[in-house]
Amino acid sequence: EVQLVESGGGLVQAGGSPRLSCTVPGVNFIDYAIGWFRQTPEKGREGVSCISNSDDNTYSADSVKGRFTISSDKANNTVWLQMNDLKPEDTAVYYCACDSAPTYWELRYWSQDVYDYWGQGTQVTVSS
Repeated sequence: EVQLVESGGGLVQAGGSPRLSCTVPGVNFIDYAIGWFRQTPEKGREGVSCISNSDDNTYSADSVKGRFTISSDKANNTVWLQMNDLKPEDTAVYYCACDSAPTYWELRYWSQDVYDYWGQGTQVTVSS
């Protein structure tokens, strides 16, 4: 069973810059694609940023472009989501997920059913 361990959430003031981490121990990390999603009662779950570890291609939603950066530390099986200039509308539960067989990931990286393992989620609350 693949496990994803997230950390880094919490209460942040608007304009803050927290960093989330997603660690996937015990796998050949370079074979995996990792995505960050967030969920609110109003919007449901939406894609935020994602990365392919095999070629380092990254994608980000328009709502976070220029503010969020995704990166991968392959030596430590960890993906980071650096979030800058946070806004109250960024408040959500943030989930990381992995695609362990990303043959078609580049065609469907925002599709949640592409990802076969999910983390437990970490709450990020942005106060104004």
